[in-house]
Amino acid sequence: MRSLSLALTLSALLATPALADVSCGGNFSGFVQKMKAEALAKGHSKAAVDRFFAAARHDPSVIKADRAQGFFQKSFIDFSRAVISQNRLQNGAANAAKYKSVFDRIERDYGVSRGVLLAFWALETDYGQVQGNFNTLNALMTLSHDCRRPELFQPQVFAALTLYEHGDFDPATTQGAWAGEIGMVQMLPKDILENGVDGDGDGHVRLKTSAPDALMSGAKMLRHLGWRANEPWLQEITVPAELDWSKTGLNHKMTVSQWAKLGVKPRSGSLGPSSLKASVLLPMGRNGPAFLAYPNFEVYFEWNKSFVYVTTAAYFATRLEGAPVFNAGNPEAGLSGAQMKQLQQKLVNMGYDVGGVDGILGEKTREAVQSVQQKLGLPADAWPTPALLARL
Repeated sequence: MRSLSLALTLSALLATPALADVSCGGNFSGFVQKMKAEALAKGHSKAAVDRFFAAARHDPSVIKADRAQGFFQKSFIDFSRAVISQNRLQNGAANAAKYKSVFDRIERDYGVSRGVLLAFWALETDYGQVQGNFNTLNALMTLSHDCRRPELFQPQVFAALTLYEHGDFDPATTQGAWAGEIGMVQMLPKDILENGVDGDGDGHVRLKTSAPDALMSGAKMLRHLGWRANEPWLQEITVPAELDWSKTGLNHKMTVSQWAKLGVKPRSGSLGPSSLKASVLLPMGRNGPAFLAYPNFEVYFEWNKSFVYVTTAAYFATRLEGAPVFNAGNPEAGLSGAQMKQLQQKLVNMGYDVGGVDGILGEKTREAVQSVQQKLGLPADAWPTPALLARL
């Protein structure tokens, strides 16, 4: 199975739609034949295509897992405390020492700090211990056949075929997550094809068994997604009580020097370069934890769309590099999942785009909440409370 958050939300790498190559649905055997024909049209050899698709089967458990995705409703404080354990911190330190030379290469070649990759490695697969037990080809074929999102998964099947031709994928034995991600940092076949790195020099990219391959591939993918070399990503801060809360949130940016003039201070260390654009992030409102989110923080959303997962992963990375436990403060009580849906529906009725009435406090819902708070003359910190719901 996968890490908790990714069992509840698809990777953002599945988020950009395209056109499906093959019509979905119908008899599965017939669908396999259509996929084989498409593979031949793409230039793959008949022998390779026949061998690759020979064991393809429809897997009902994949559909069950897909349909069973729960709504991610834990708060940042609750989720981060649940997943950032002392054991994971200790294992992170041990792996940082064990693979020091690999992390040194990554920082030199890609500019991605070791804490960032260690945090992903921990949250995705517990440092490679829990990588998923779904047959990857069957998972990808089942989701390609299913008419919910075939355009997202069919290209992954053909990418897996190319990996097979390279000797880096076994259709019968390769296993991973139910949505087709493979290896220690859970990458899809197309991303492995485009960003895979042979970190251990054995001539293959094997993300399931080689930590150097997985870590260097993850680093290259982050750079591909827009990571800015050797820049910070997230930093805990203290903010003055009189701060204009309407300026906070990822949709508002100022330079670090401008934030400093408004009284924003680092909780430890020093703020990032003064000319960097950054946002003040209040995951649970003005009375909870506070962070300065730098440009690299936005890259996290290219890996995963869950606001709470992303903030936790970024914060975890700072902890792995020596940052203290965040100051939880005393945030106001938030909303239950049912209450969040009520709030979202009210906001939709008012003309706001909340990204779907799903009970999840995502970035669009936060932006809508902040706008409504401003109109009502409330502190516009984007944190929805029962009192706000009652006002609406």
